[in-house]
Amino acid sequence: MSQAAPAITRPPAEVVLHTPVSQAPNGICYAIAGEVSVREAELQRMVAAVPDAAAAALQRKAYYFVPLTVNQGDDTVIADRYDVSLSDNAVCHRNLELGDSQCVFISTRLTDDKFSVAFEFYINVGHAVVDRAGVSREFSDLVWKQVEAGARGETSLDAWESRKLATASGPDAEKYKNEYFTASFADAISIYLLSLYIDVDYYDLRERDYPLLAPTQLAERLRKAAELFPANPGFEFAIYYKRRS
Repeated sequence: MSQAAPAITRPPAEVVLHTPVSQAPNGICYAIAGEVSVREAELQRMVAAVPDAAAAALQRKAYYFVPLTVNQGDDTVIADRYDVSLSDNAVCHRNLELGDSQCVFISTRLTDDKFSVAFEFYINVGHAVVDRAGVSREFSDLVWKQVEAGARGETSLDAWESRKLATASGPDAEKYKNEYFTASFADAISIYLLSLYIDVDYYDLRERDYPLLAPTQLAERLRKAAELFPANPGFEFAIYYKRRS
């Protein structure tokens, strides 16, 4: 009985060398290598959804959408297609410094739906924007008012843990407060970008490790993100409330 040949793996530098890079209208550089799970037109729209004001913080970065990004000991390799034998060591993404640029390899075949691929991409973008541009003072003021008002839940485990430490009376409370602002701002940007690309049911974002931020408080954060990073032409930001059945 014939068996399928194993997937071909290549070092990231080789993938970069042999994969043409495209530039979206917002200036973001991206590439597609191998048998990815999302159609090229969807990936184009996914990248284009990042507002110009946010994309400006992503200079000297390129995003590579690949089937699997795999850990092999101390090295990282890129598989040209999905291979079950490689999937256990695959990671959602890996940021690698190659030359004078940062290349971000995003695995598209760990899950086969565009929601998950898009959210992984936007989480990376959100953190990159905050790393480069810092945290908006207006956003920090907003979220701290929510904390003081006893807002329930948070938007990620990092935000949840740093918020608990920031509201404790320990000597490092101020440090954790800044970490909380950083995490919650990156989260808000990521969810906002996701909502520009695809309709998001808020409860699809739920996690088991921490309670989800109340919808009203999240809506306030997303509106602030929309003010700071207005949507590009062809994309729309809107929040709709519905009663859960």
